[in-house]
Amino acid sequence: MKYNIKWLQFDNNDFKQFIKDCKDIIMPIKPKADIVLKRRFIEDVISEDVGRGDLFSRISHSKEIRAYIIAKSDGVLAGVEYIDAMANIYNVKLDWQLSDGDSFKKGEKLLYISGESKTILSLERSILDIVLHASSIATLTSKFVQKVKPYGVKLLDTRKTRPLLREFEKYAVRCGGGINHRMGLDDCLMLKDTHLKTIDNLQEFMKEVREKIPFTSKVEIECESLDMVKEAMSAGADIVMCDNMPNSEIVKVVEFRDKNYPHILLEASGNVSLETIEDIAKTGVDAISSGSLIHQANWIDLSMKVEDV
Repeated sequence: MKYNIKWLQFDNNDFKQFIKDCKDIIMPIKPKADIVLKRRFIEDVISEDVGRGDLFSRISHSKEIRAYIIAKSDGVLAGVEYIDAMANIYNVKLDWQLSDGDSFKKGEKLLYISGESKTILSLERSILDIVLHASSIATLTSKFVQKVKPYGVKLLDTRKTRPLLREFEKYAVRCGGGINHRMGLDDCLMLKDTHLKTIDNLQEFMKEVREKIPFTSKVEIECESLDMVKEAMSAGADIVMCDNMPNSEIVKVVEFRDKNYPHILLEASGNVSLETIEDIAKTGVDAISSGSLIHQANWIDLSMKVEDV
């Protein structure tokens, strides 16, 4: 690489070439954290399926083909970010017909994939599983979102995710229009009933909390009654969760909050379903959280087909 450099002075062409070369050198060495995580995830997925090598690839002669994913049921698309990352690793070309979060109908073609037949056929199941898993969560999440949308209530997920799939499954929730609750124990202090059993004096404990956790971290306290709510708010909670409370009790909590602590956010959780969530939203809480967005999502139906060569 040769540049006409004179104390950081470049002519226009030299500068463009310098920037291009810097990207070529630096980006492979220090990729963004989300790219690294996606790459690891994808490599693990492929390794699980391909194992010591696709037996069909040993026998077949590779040729250029084009395949497509077709919807065999209605749904909401998710997984685009991950399949894009896979395409960059395995050198296949993608032509998406939709974006993450778009709805699709049965019979609609979602994606065209072009490249070497050996590569595409080896990736087929992994591509479908990623899109199926993510889109199924996004599809169910979208149904919940539509239920609470008229009331201005936020729909949150939980940490009830499959082991090692939290980032992926919470991404799928976002594609469906939901909002992520905390990603882990390190981004919000949440005092659940199990934690509260170990605390003798909540007021004193909260004073110590404010001295030791990061300044920007919020504190959420889980409550099962109006009396617990009053104690938690008095102690300085940023968010109060109404856990498994009847709606009539939640209404009283909202009234108390609005009159005495209007800055505190209220979250409802417990026994949340498509049949019950609208009534919960009517109570006036700020958000409703449900693990069922992820663990109750039934897989939709997608299929990959190869066009005639």
